[in-house]
Amino acid sequence: MSRLATLSRHPRRTLATLGTVLAAVGVTVASGADFTASSANPANTFSTGTLTMGNSADNTALFTVSGLRPGDNAPNGIVDIANTGSLSGAFTLTRSQPNDSDAANPLSGKLNVILDDCGAWSGGNAPACGDANDVNKYTGTLADMGTLGQPIAGLGTFAGGEKHRYRFRVSLDSSTNNNYQGDNTSVAFTWNAA
Repeated sequence: MSRLATLSRHPRRTLATLGTVLAAVGVTVASGADFTASSANPANTFSTGTLTMGNSADNTALFTVSGLRPGDNAPNGIVDIANTGSLSGAFTLTRSQPNDSDAANPLSGKLNVILDDCGAWSGGNAPACGDANDVNKYTGTLADMGTLGQPIAGLGTFAGGEKHRYRFRVSLDSSTNNNYQGDNTSVAFTWNAA
């Protein structure tokens, strides 16, 4: 007997067989084409660094000198400036307008200032001031020391944790005459980082 004759005699069996074959083909086609994979990078985190400054003489005058005579030297003003943050920063020094008691004979024009960077601290050891490693940052009068609000000196870029020692030397010019007797002046220095 032929296959076709057998199929036509048993139509239910034929339909059941055909349905089973079609279902198997559908499952095979649907599952064979959809391989998938995934990979994740969870908890991505971002944070900022810090740029902060340490000043060994914070909110304290470096000089309080009286009784100067022409040619006298004031005691040295020593200050340590540190980048206490984690980011590097460009450090500068600015000054306020000198407050001279005698506008006609401003004492700030007769005060000679030398500012030196004595160098960076190494571990817990301070650099020596007055040796061949000093780098001069300013030499001139207090009156001529930068333009108001503008940097007197670019101190360089300090890495996070870097600390430098600075020495100010101030003297009353020997050409100072009687017109300056009893005069005084004051000025503020501000250290900046950006």
